[in-house]
Amino acid sequence: MIVREQVPLAPLTTLGVGGPARFFVEAHHESQVREAVRFAQSRELPLFVLGGGSNLVVADNGFDGLVLKVSLRGSWWRAKGNDVSFCVAAGNDWDAFVAHTIEDNCAGLECLSGIPGSVGGTPVQNVGAYGQEVSETIVEVEAFDIRSLQLKTLTNADCGFAYRSSIFNAAERDRYIILRVSFVLRRGGKPATRYADLQKVLAAVPGTPSLLQVRNAVREIRRRKAMLLVPGDDDAHSAGSFFKNPVVPHQQFEALETQLRSRALSLPSYPAADGFRKISAAWLVEHAGFVKGYARGAAGISRRHALAIVNRGGASAAEIVALKDEIQSRVFDEFGIQLQTEPVILGF
Repeated sequence: MIVREQVPLAPLTTLGVGGPARFFVEAHHESQVREAVRFAQSRELPLFVLGGGSNLVVADNGFDGLVLKVSLRGSWWRAKGNDVSFCVAAGNDWDAFVAHTIEDNCAGLECLSGIPGSVGGTPVQNVGAYGQEVSETIVEVEAFDIRSLQLKTLTNADCGFAYRSSIFNAAERDRYIILRVSFVLRRGGKPATRYADLQKVLAAVPGTPSLLQVRNAVREIRRRKAMLLVPGDDDAHSAGSFFKNPVVPHQQFEALETQLRSRALSLPSYPAADGFRKISAAWLVEHAGFVKGYARGAAGISRRHALAIVNRGGASAAEIVALKDEIQSRVFDEFGIQLQTEPVILGF
């Protein structure tokens, strides 16, 4: 294990802001993960696990602890009938893995194409897009338990998956370091095309679209929204969607809908769990006065996606967080809803 000091973190994130890590370890093997945890514990250092850096805002002063970048690589698969099991190391690139499953004609992840980051980060937030979530295909997560210093295998049920959450970012936050994720996909399965925007793009495709056509359509939608990492596109310097779509009780939704109807406004919403309704966070942001392209110094809102806070070049983490706070405050004042953030905000 090599321990480095004062390693800049901004270049390791898609947003490109933040200061250095006091200590930094890149682990290519699970034994190095164990060593790094012991190093942090022996010095009573806070520990942060870094994946692909696509869902992260680092403070300008950096992180006064140990940042552990999990770079375990490799994968294997086995088939039982049409069910294909994939076991993938946490450090593997997520979109490259999705592309591999498409090449192997396996359905289940096609709508999650184009998402930046590593495989190990996907269970944490129960990553989802265009009608799919990773929890639909994850069967097991192999993780290092920081409390017991032992490897542990967690089933899908153990992970406590919910909308954009799991035990890894909720009840057991900071307890587990994900090493590998196992998925079961369906070879020859039909692609998921239930999302309205996806259906529009695929309308010109005759018959049932292929998995590859769905993947390409998803990546095209993400490109249009600047949610695909494209060199030279300053709208792509973001941490993805900064706010979650609020899920509110029907009673609260109906009261808000009635209030907005009196102002001739129609609130976009979607079915959620029994007794709840999911509201469009993008609609709330825009109708609170934050139009696409809004700027606050070098920080701003993407010209193509109302939920993406972007670094237009030289933005500080403080500017990014100040814009986040401004949006949350105005949405709450206007609609009585507290927007929850998606990215991890580190070092503040």
